[in-house]
Amino acid sequence: MVDIMKKLNLNKVNRTNEIPQHSVISKNINDIHYCDSYSVLTQTNENLDKITTEVFQTPQWAELLMTIRNIIAKLVGLDTGGQKKDTNISDFYPIGSRAVYFTVIDRNENEIIMAENDKHLNFKISVLINREGNNVTIYLTTLIKFNNLLGKLYFLPVKPFHSLIVKSLLKRASIQLDNPSG
Repeated sequence: MVDIMKKLNLNKVNRTNEIPQHSVISKNINDIHYCDSYSVLTQTNENLDKITTEVFQTPQWAELLMTIRNIIAKLVGLDTGGQKKDTNISDFYPIGSRAVYFTVIDRNENEIIMAENDKHLNFKISVLINREGNNVTIYLTTLIKFNNLLGKLYFLPVKPFHSLIVKSLLKRASIQLDNPSG
């Protein structure tokens, strides 16, 4: 019965509404103004670094939204962060390297924490895995600290798209990890 229930939940993205219990993403960050965490169950033998790479393979529609966001952000003098041309794909992401788009600031055997800081906001994002045999729950958690009013204004139109993109990233990654040849 447990196996049937796990199959029913396979590739279903859930909003967890709290930072996963064993995550260390909230270490050294104060005054969190926004937090979300999503999870998905998948079946894979891949390691954390490969899973992280899969999670951040963005779909075309999300790339288009990021391009529009970057144009608007540049107009008001904001850093646009990681660009498609700035990506780093690797078999292992050490602290200080870029994991696809973002700088790795901490990691352990089950979690990679990335961050970017700008004058308007600072954010951290974590890919955390909980492995039970071939069943892997992947958590994608985002923490944001607004540094000023511009940060709040910037995130206001981004927030609904952030949720859509995160859910899409996890769903697509879980399906790809379940069916690596497909």
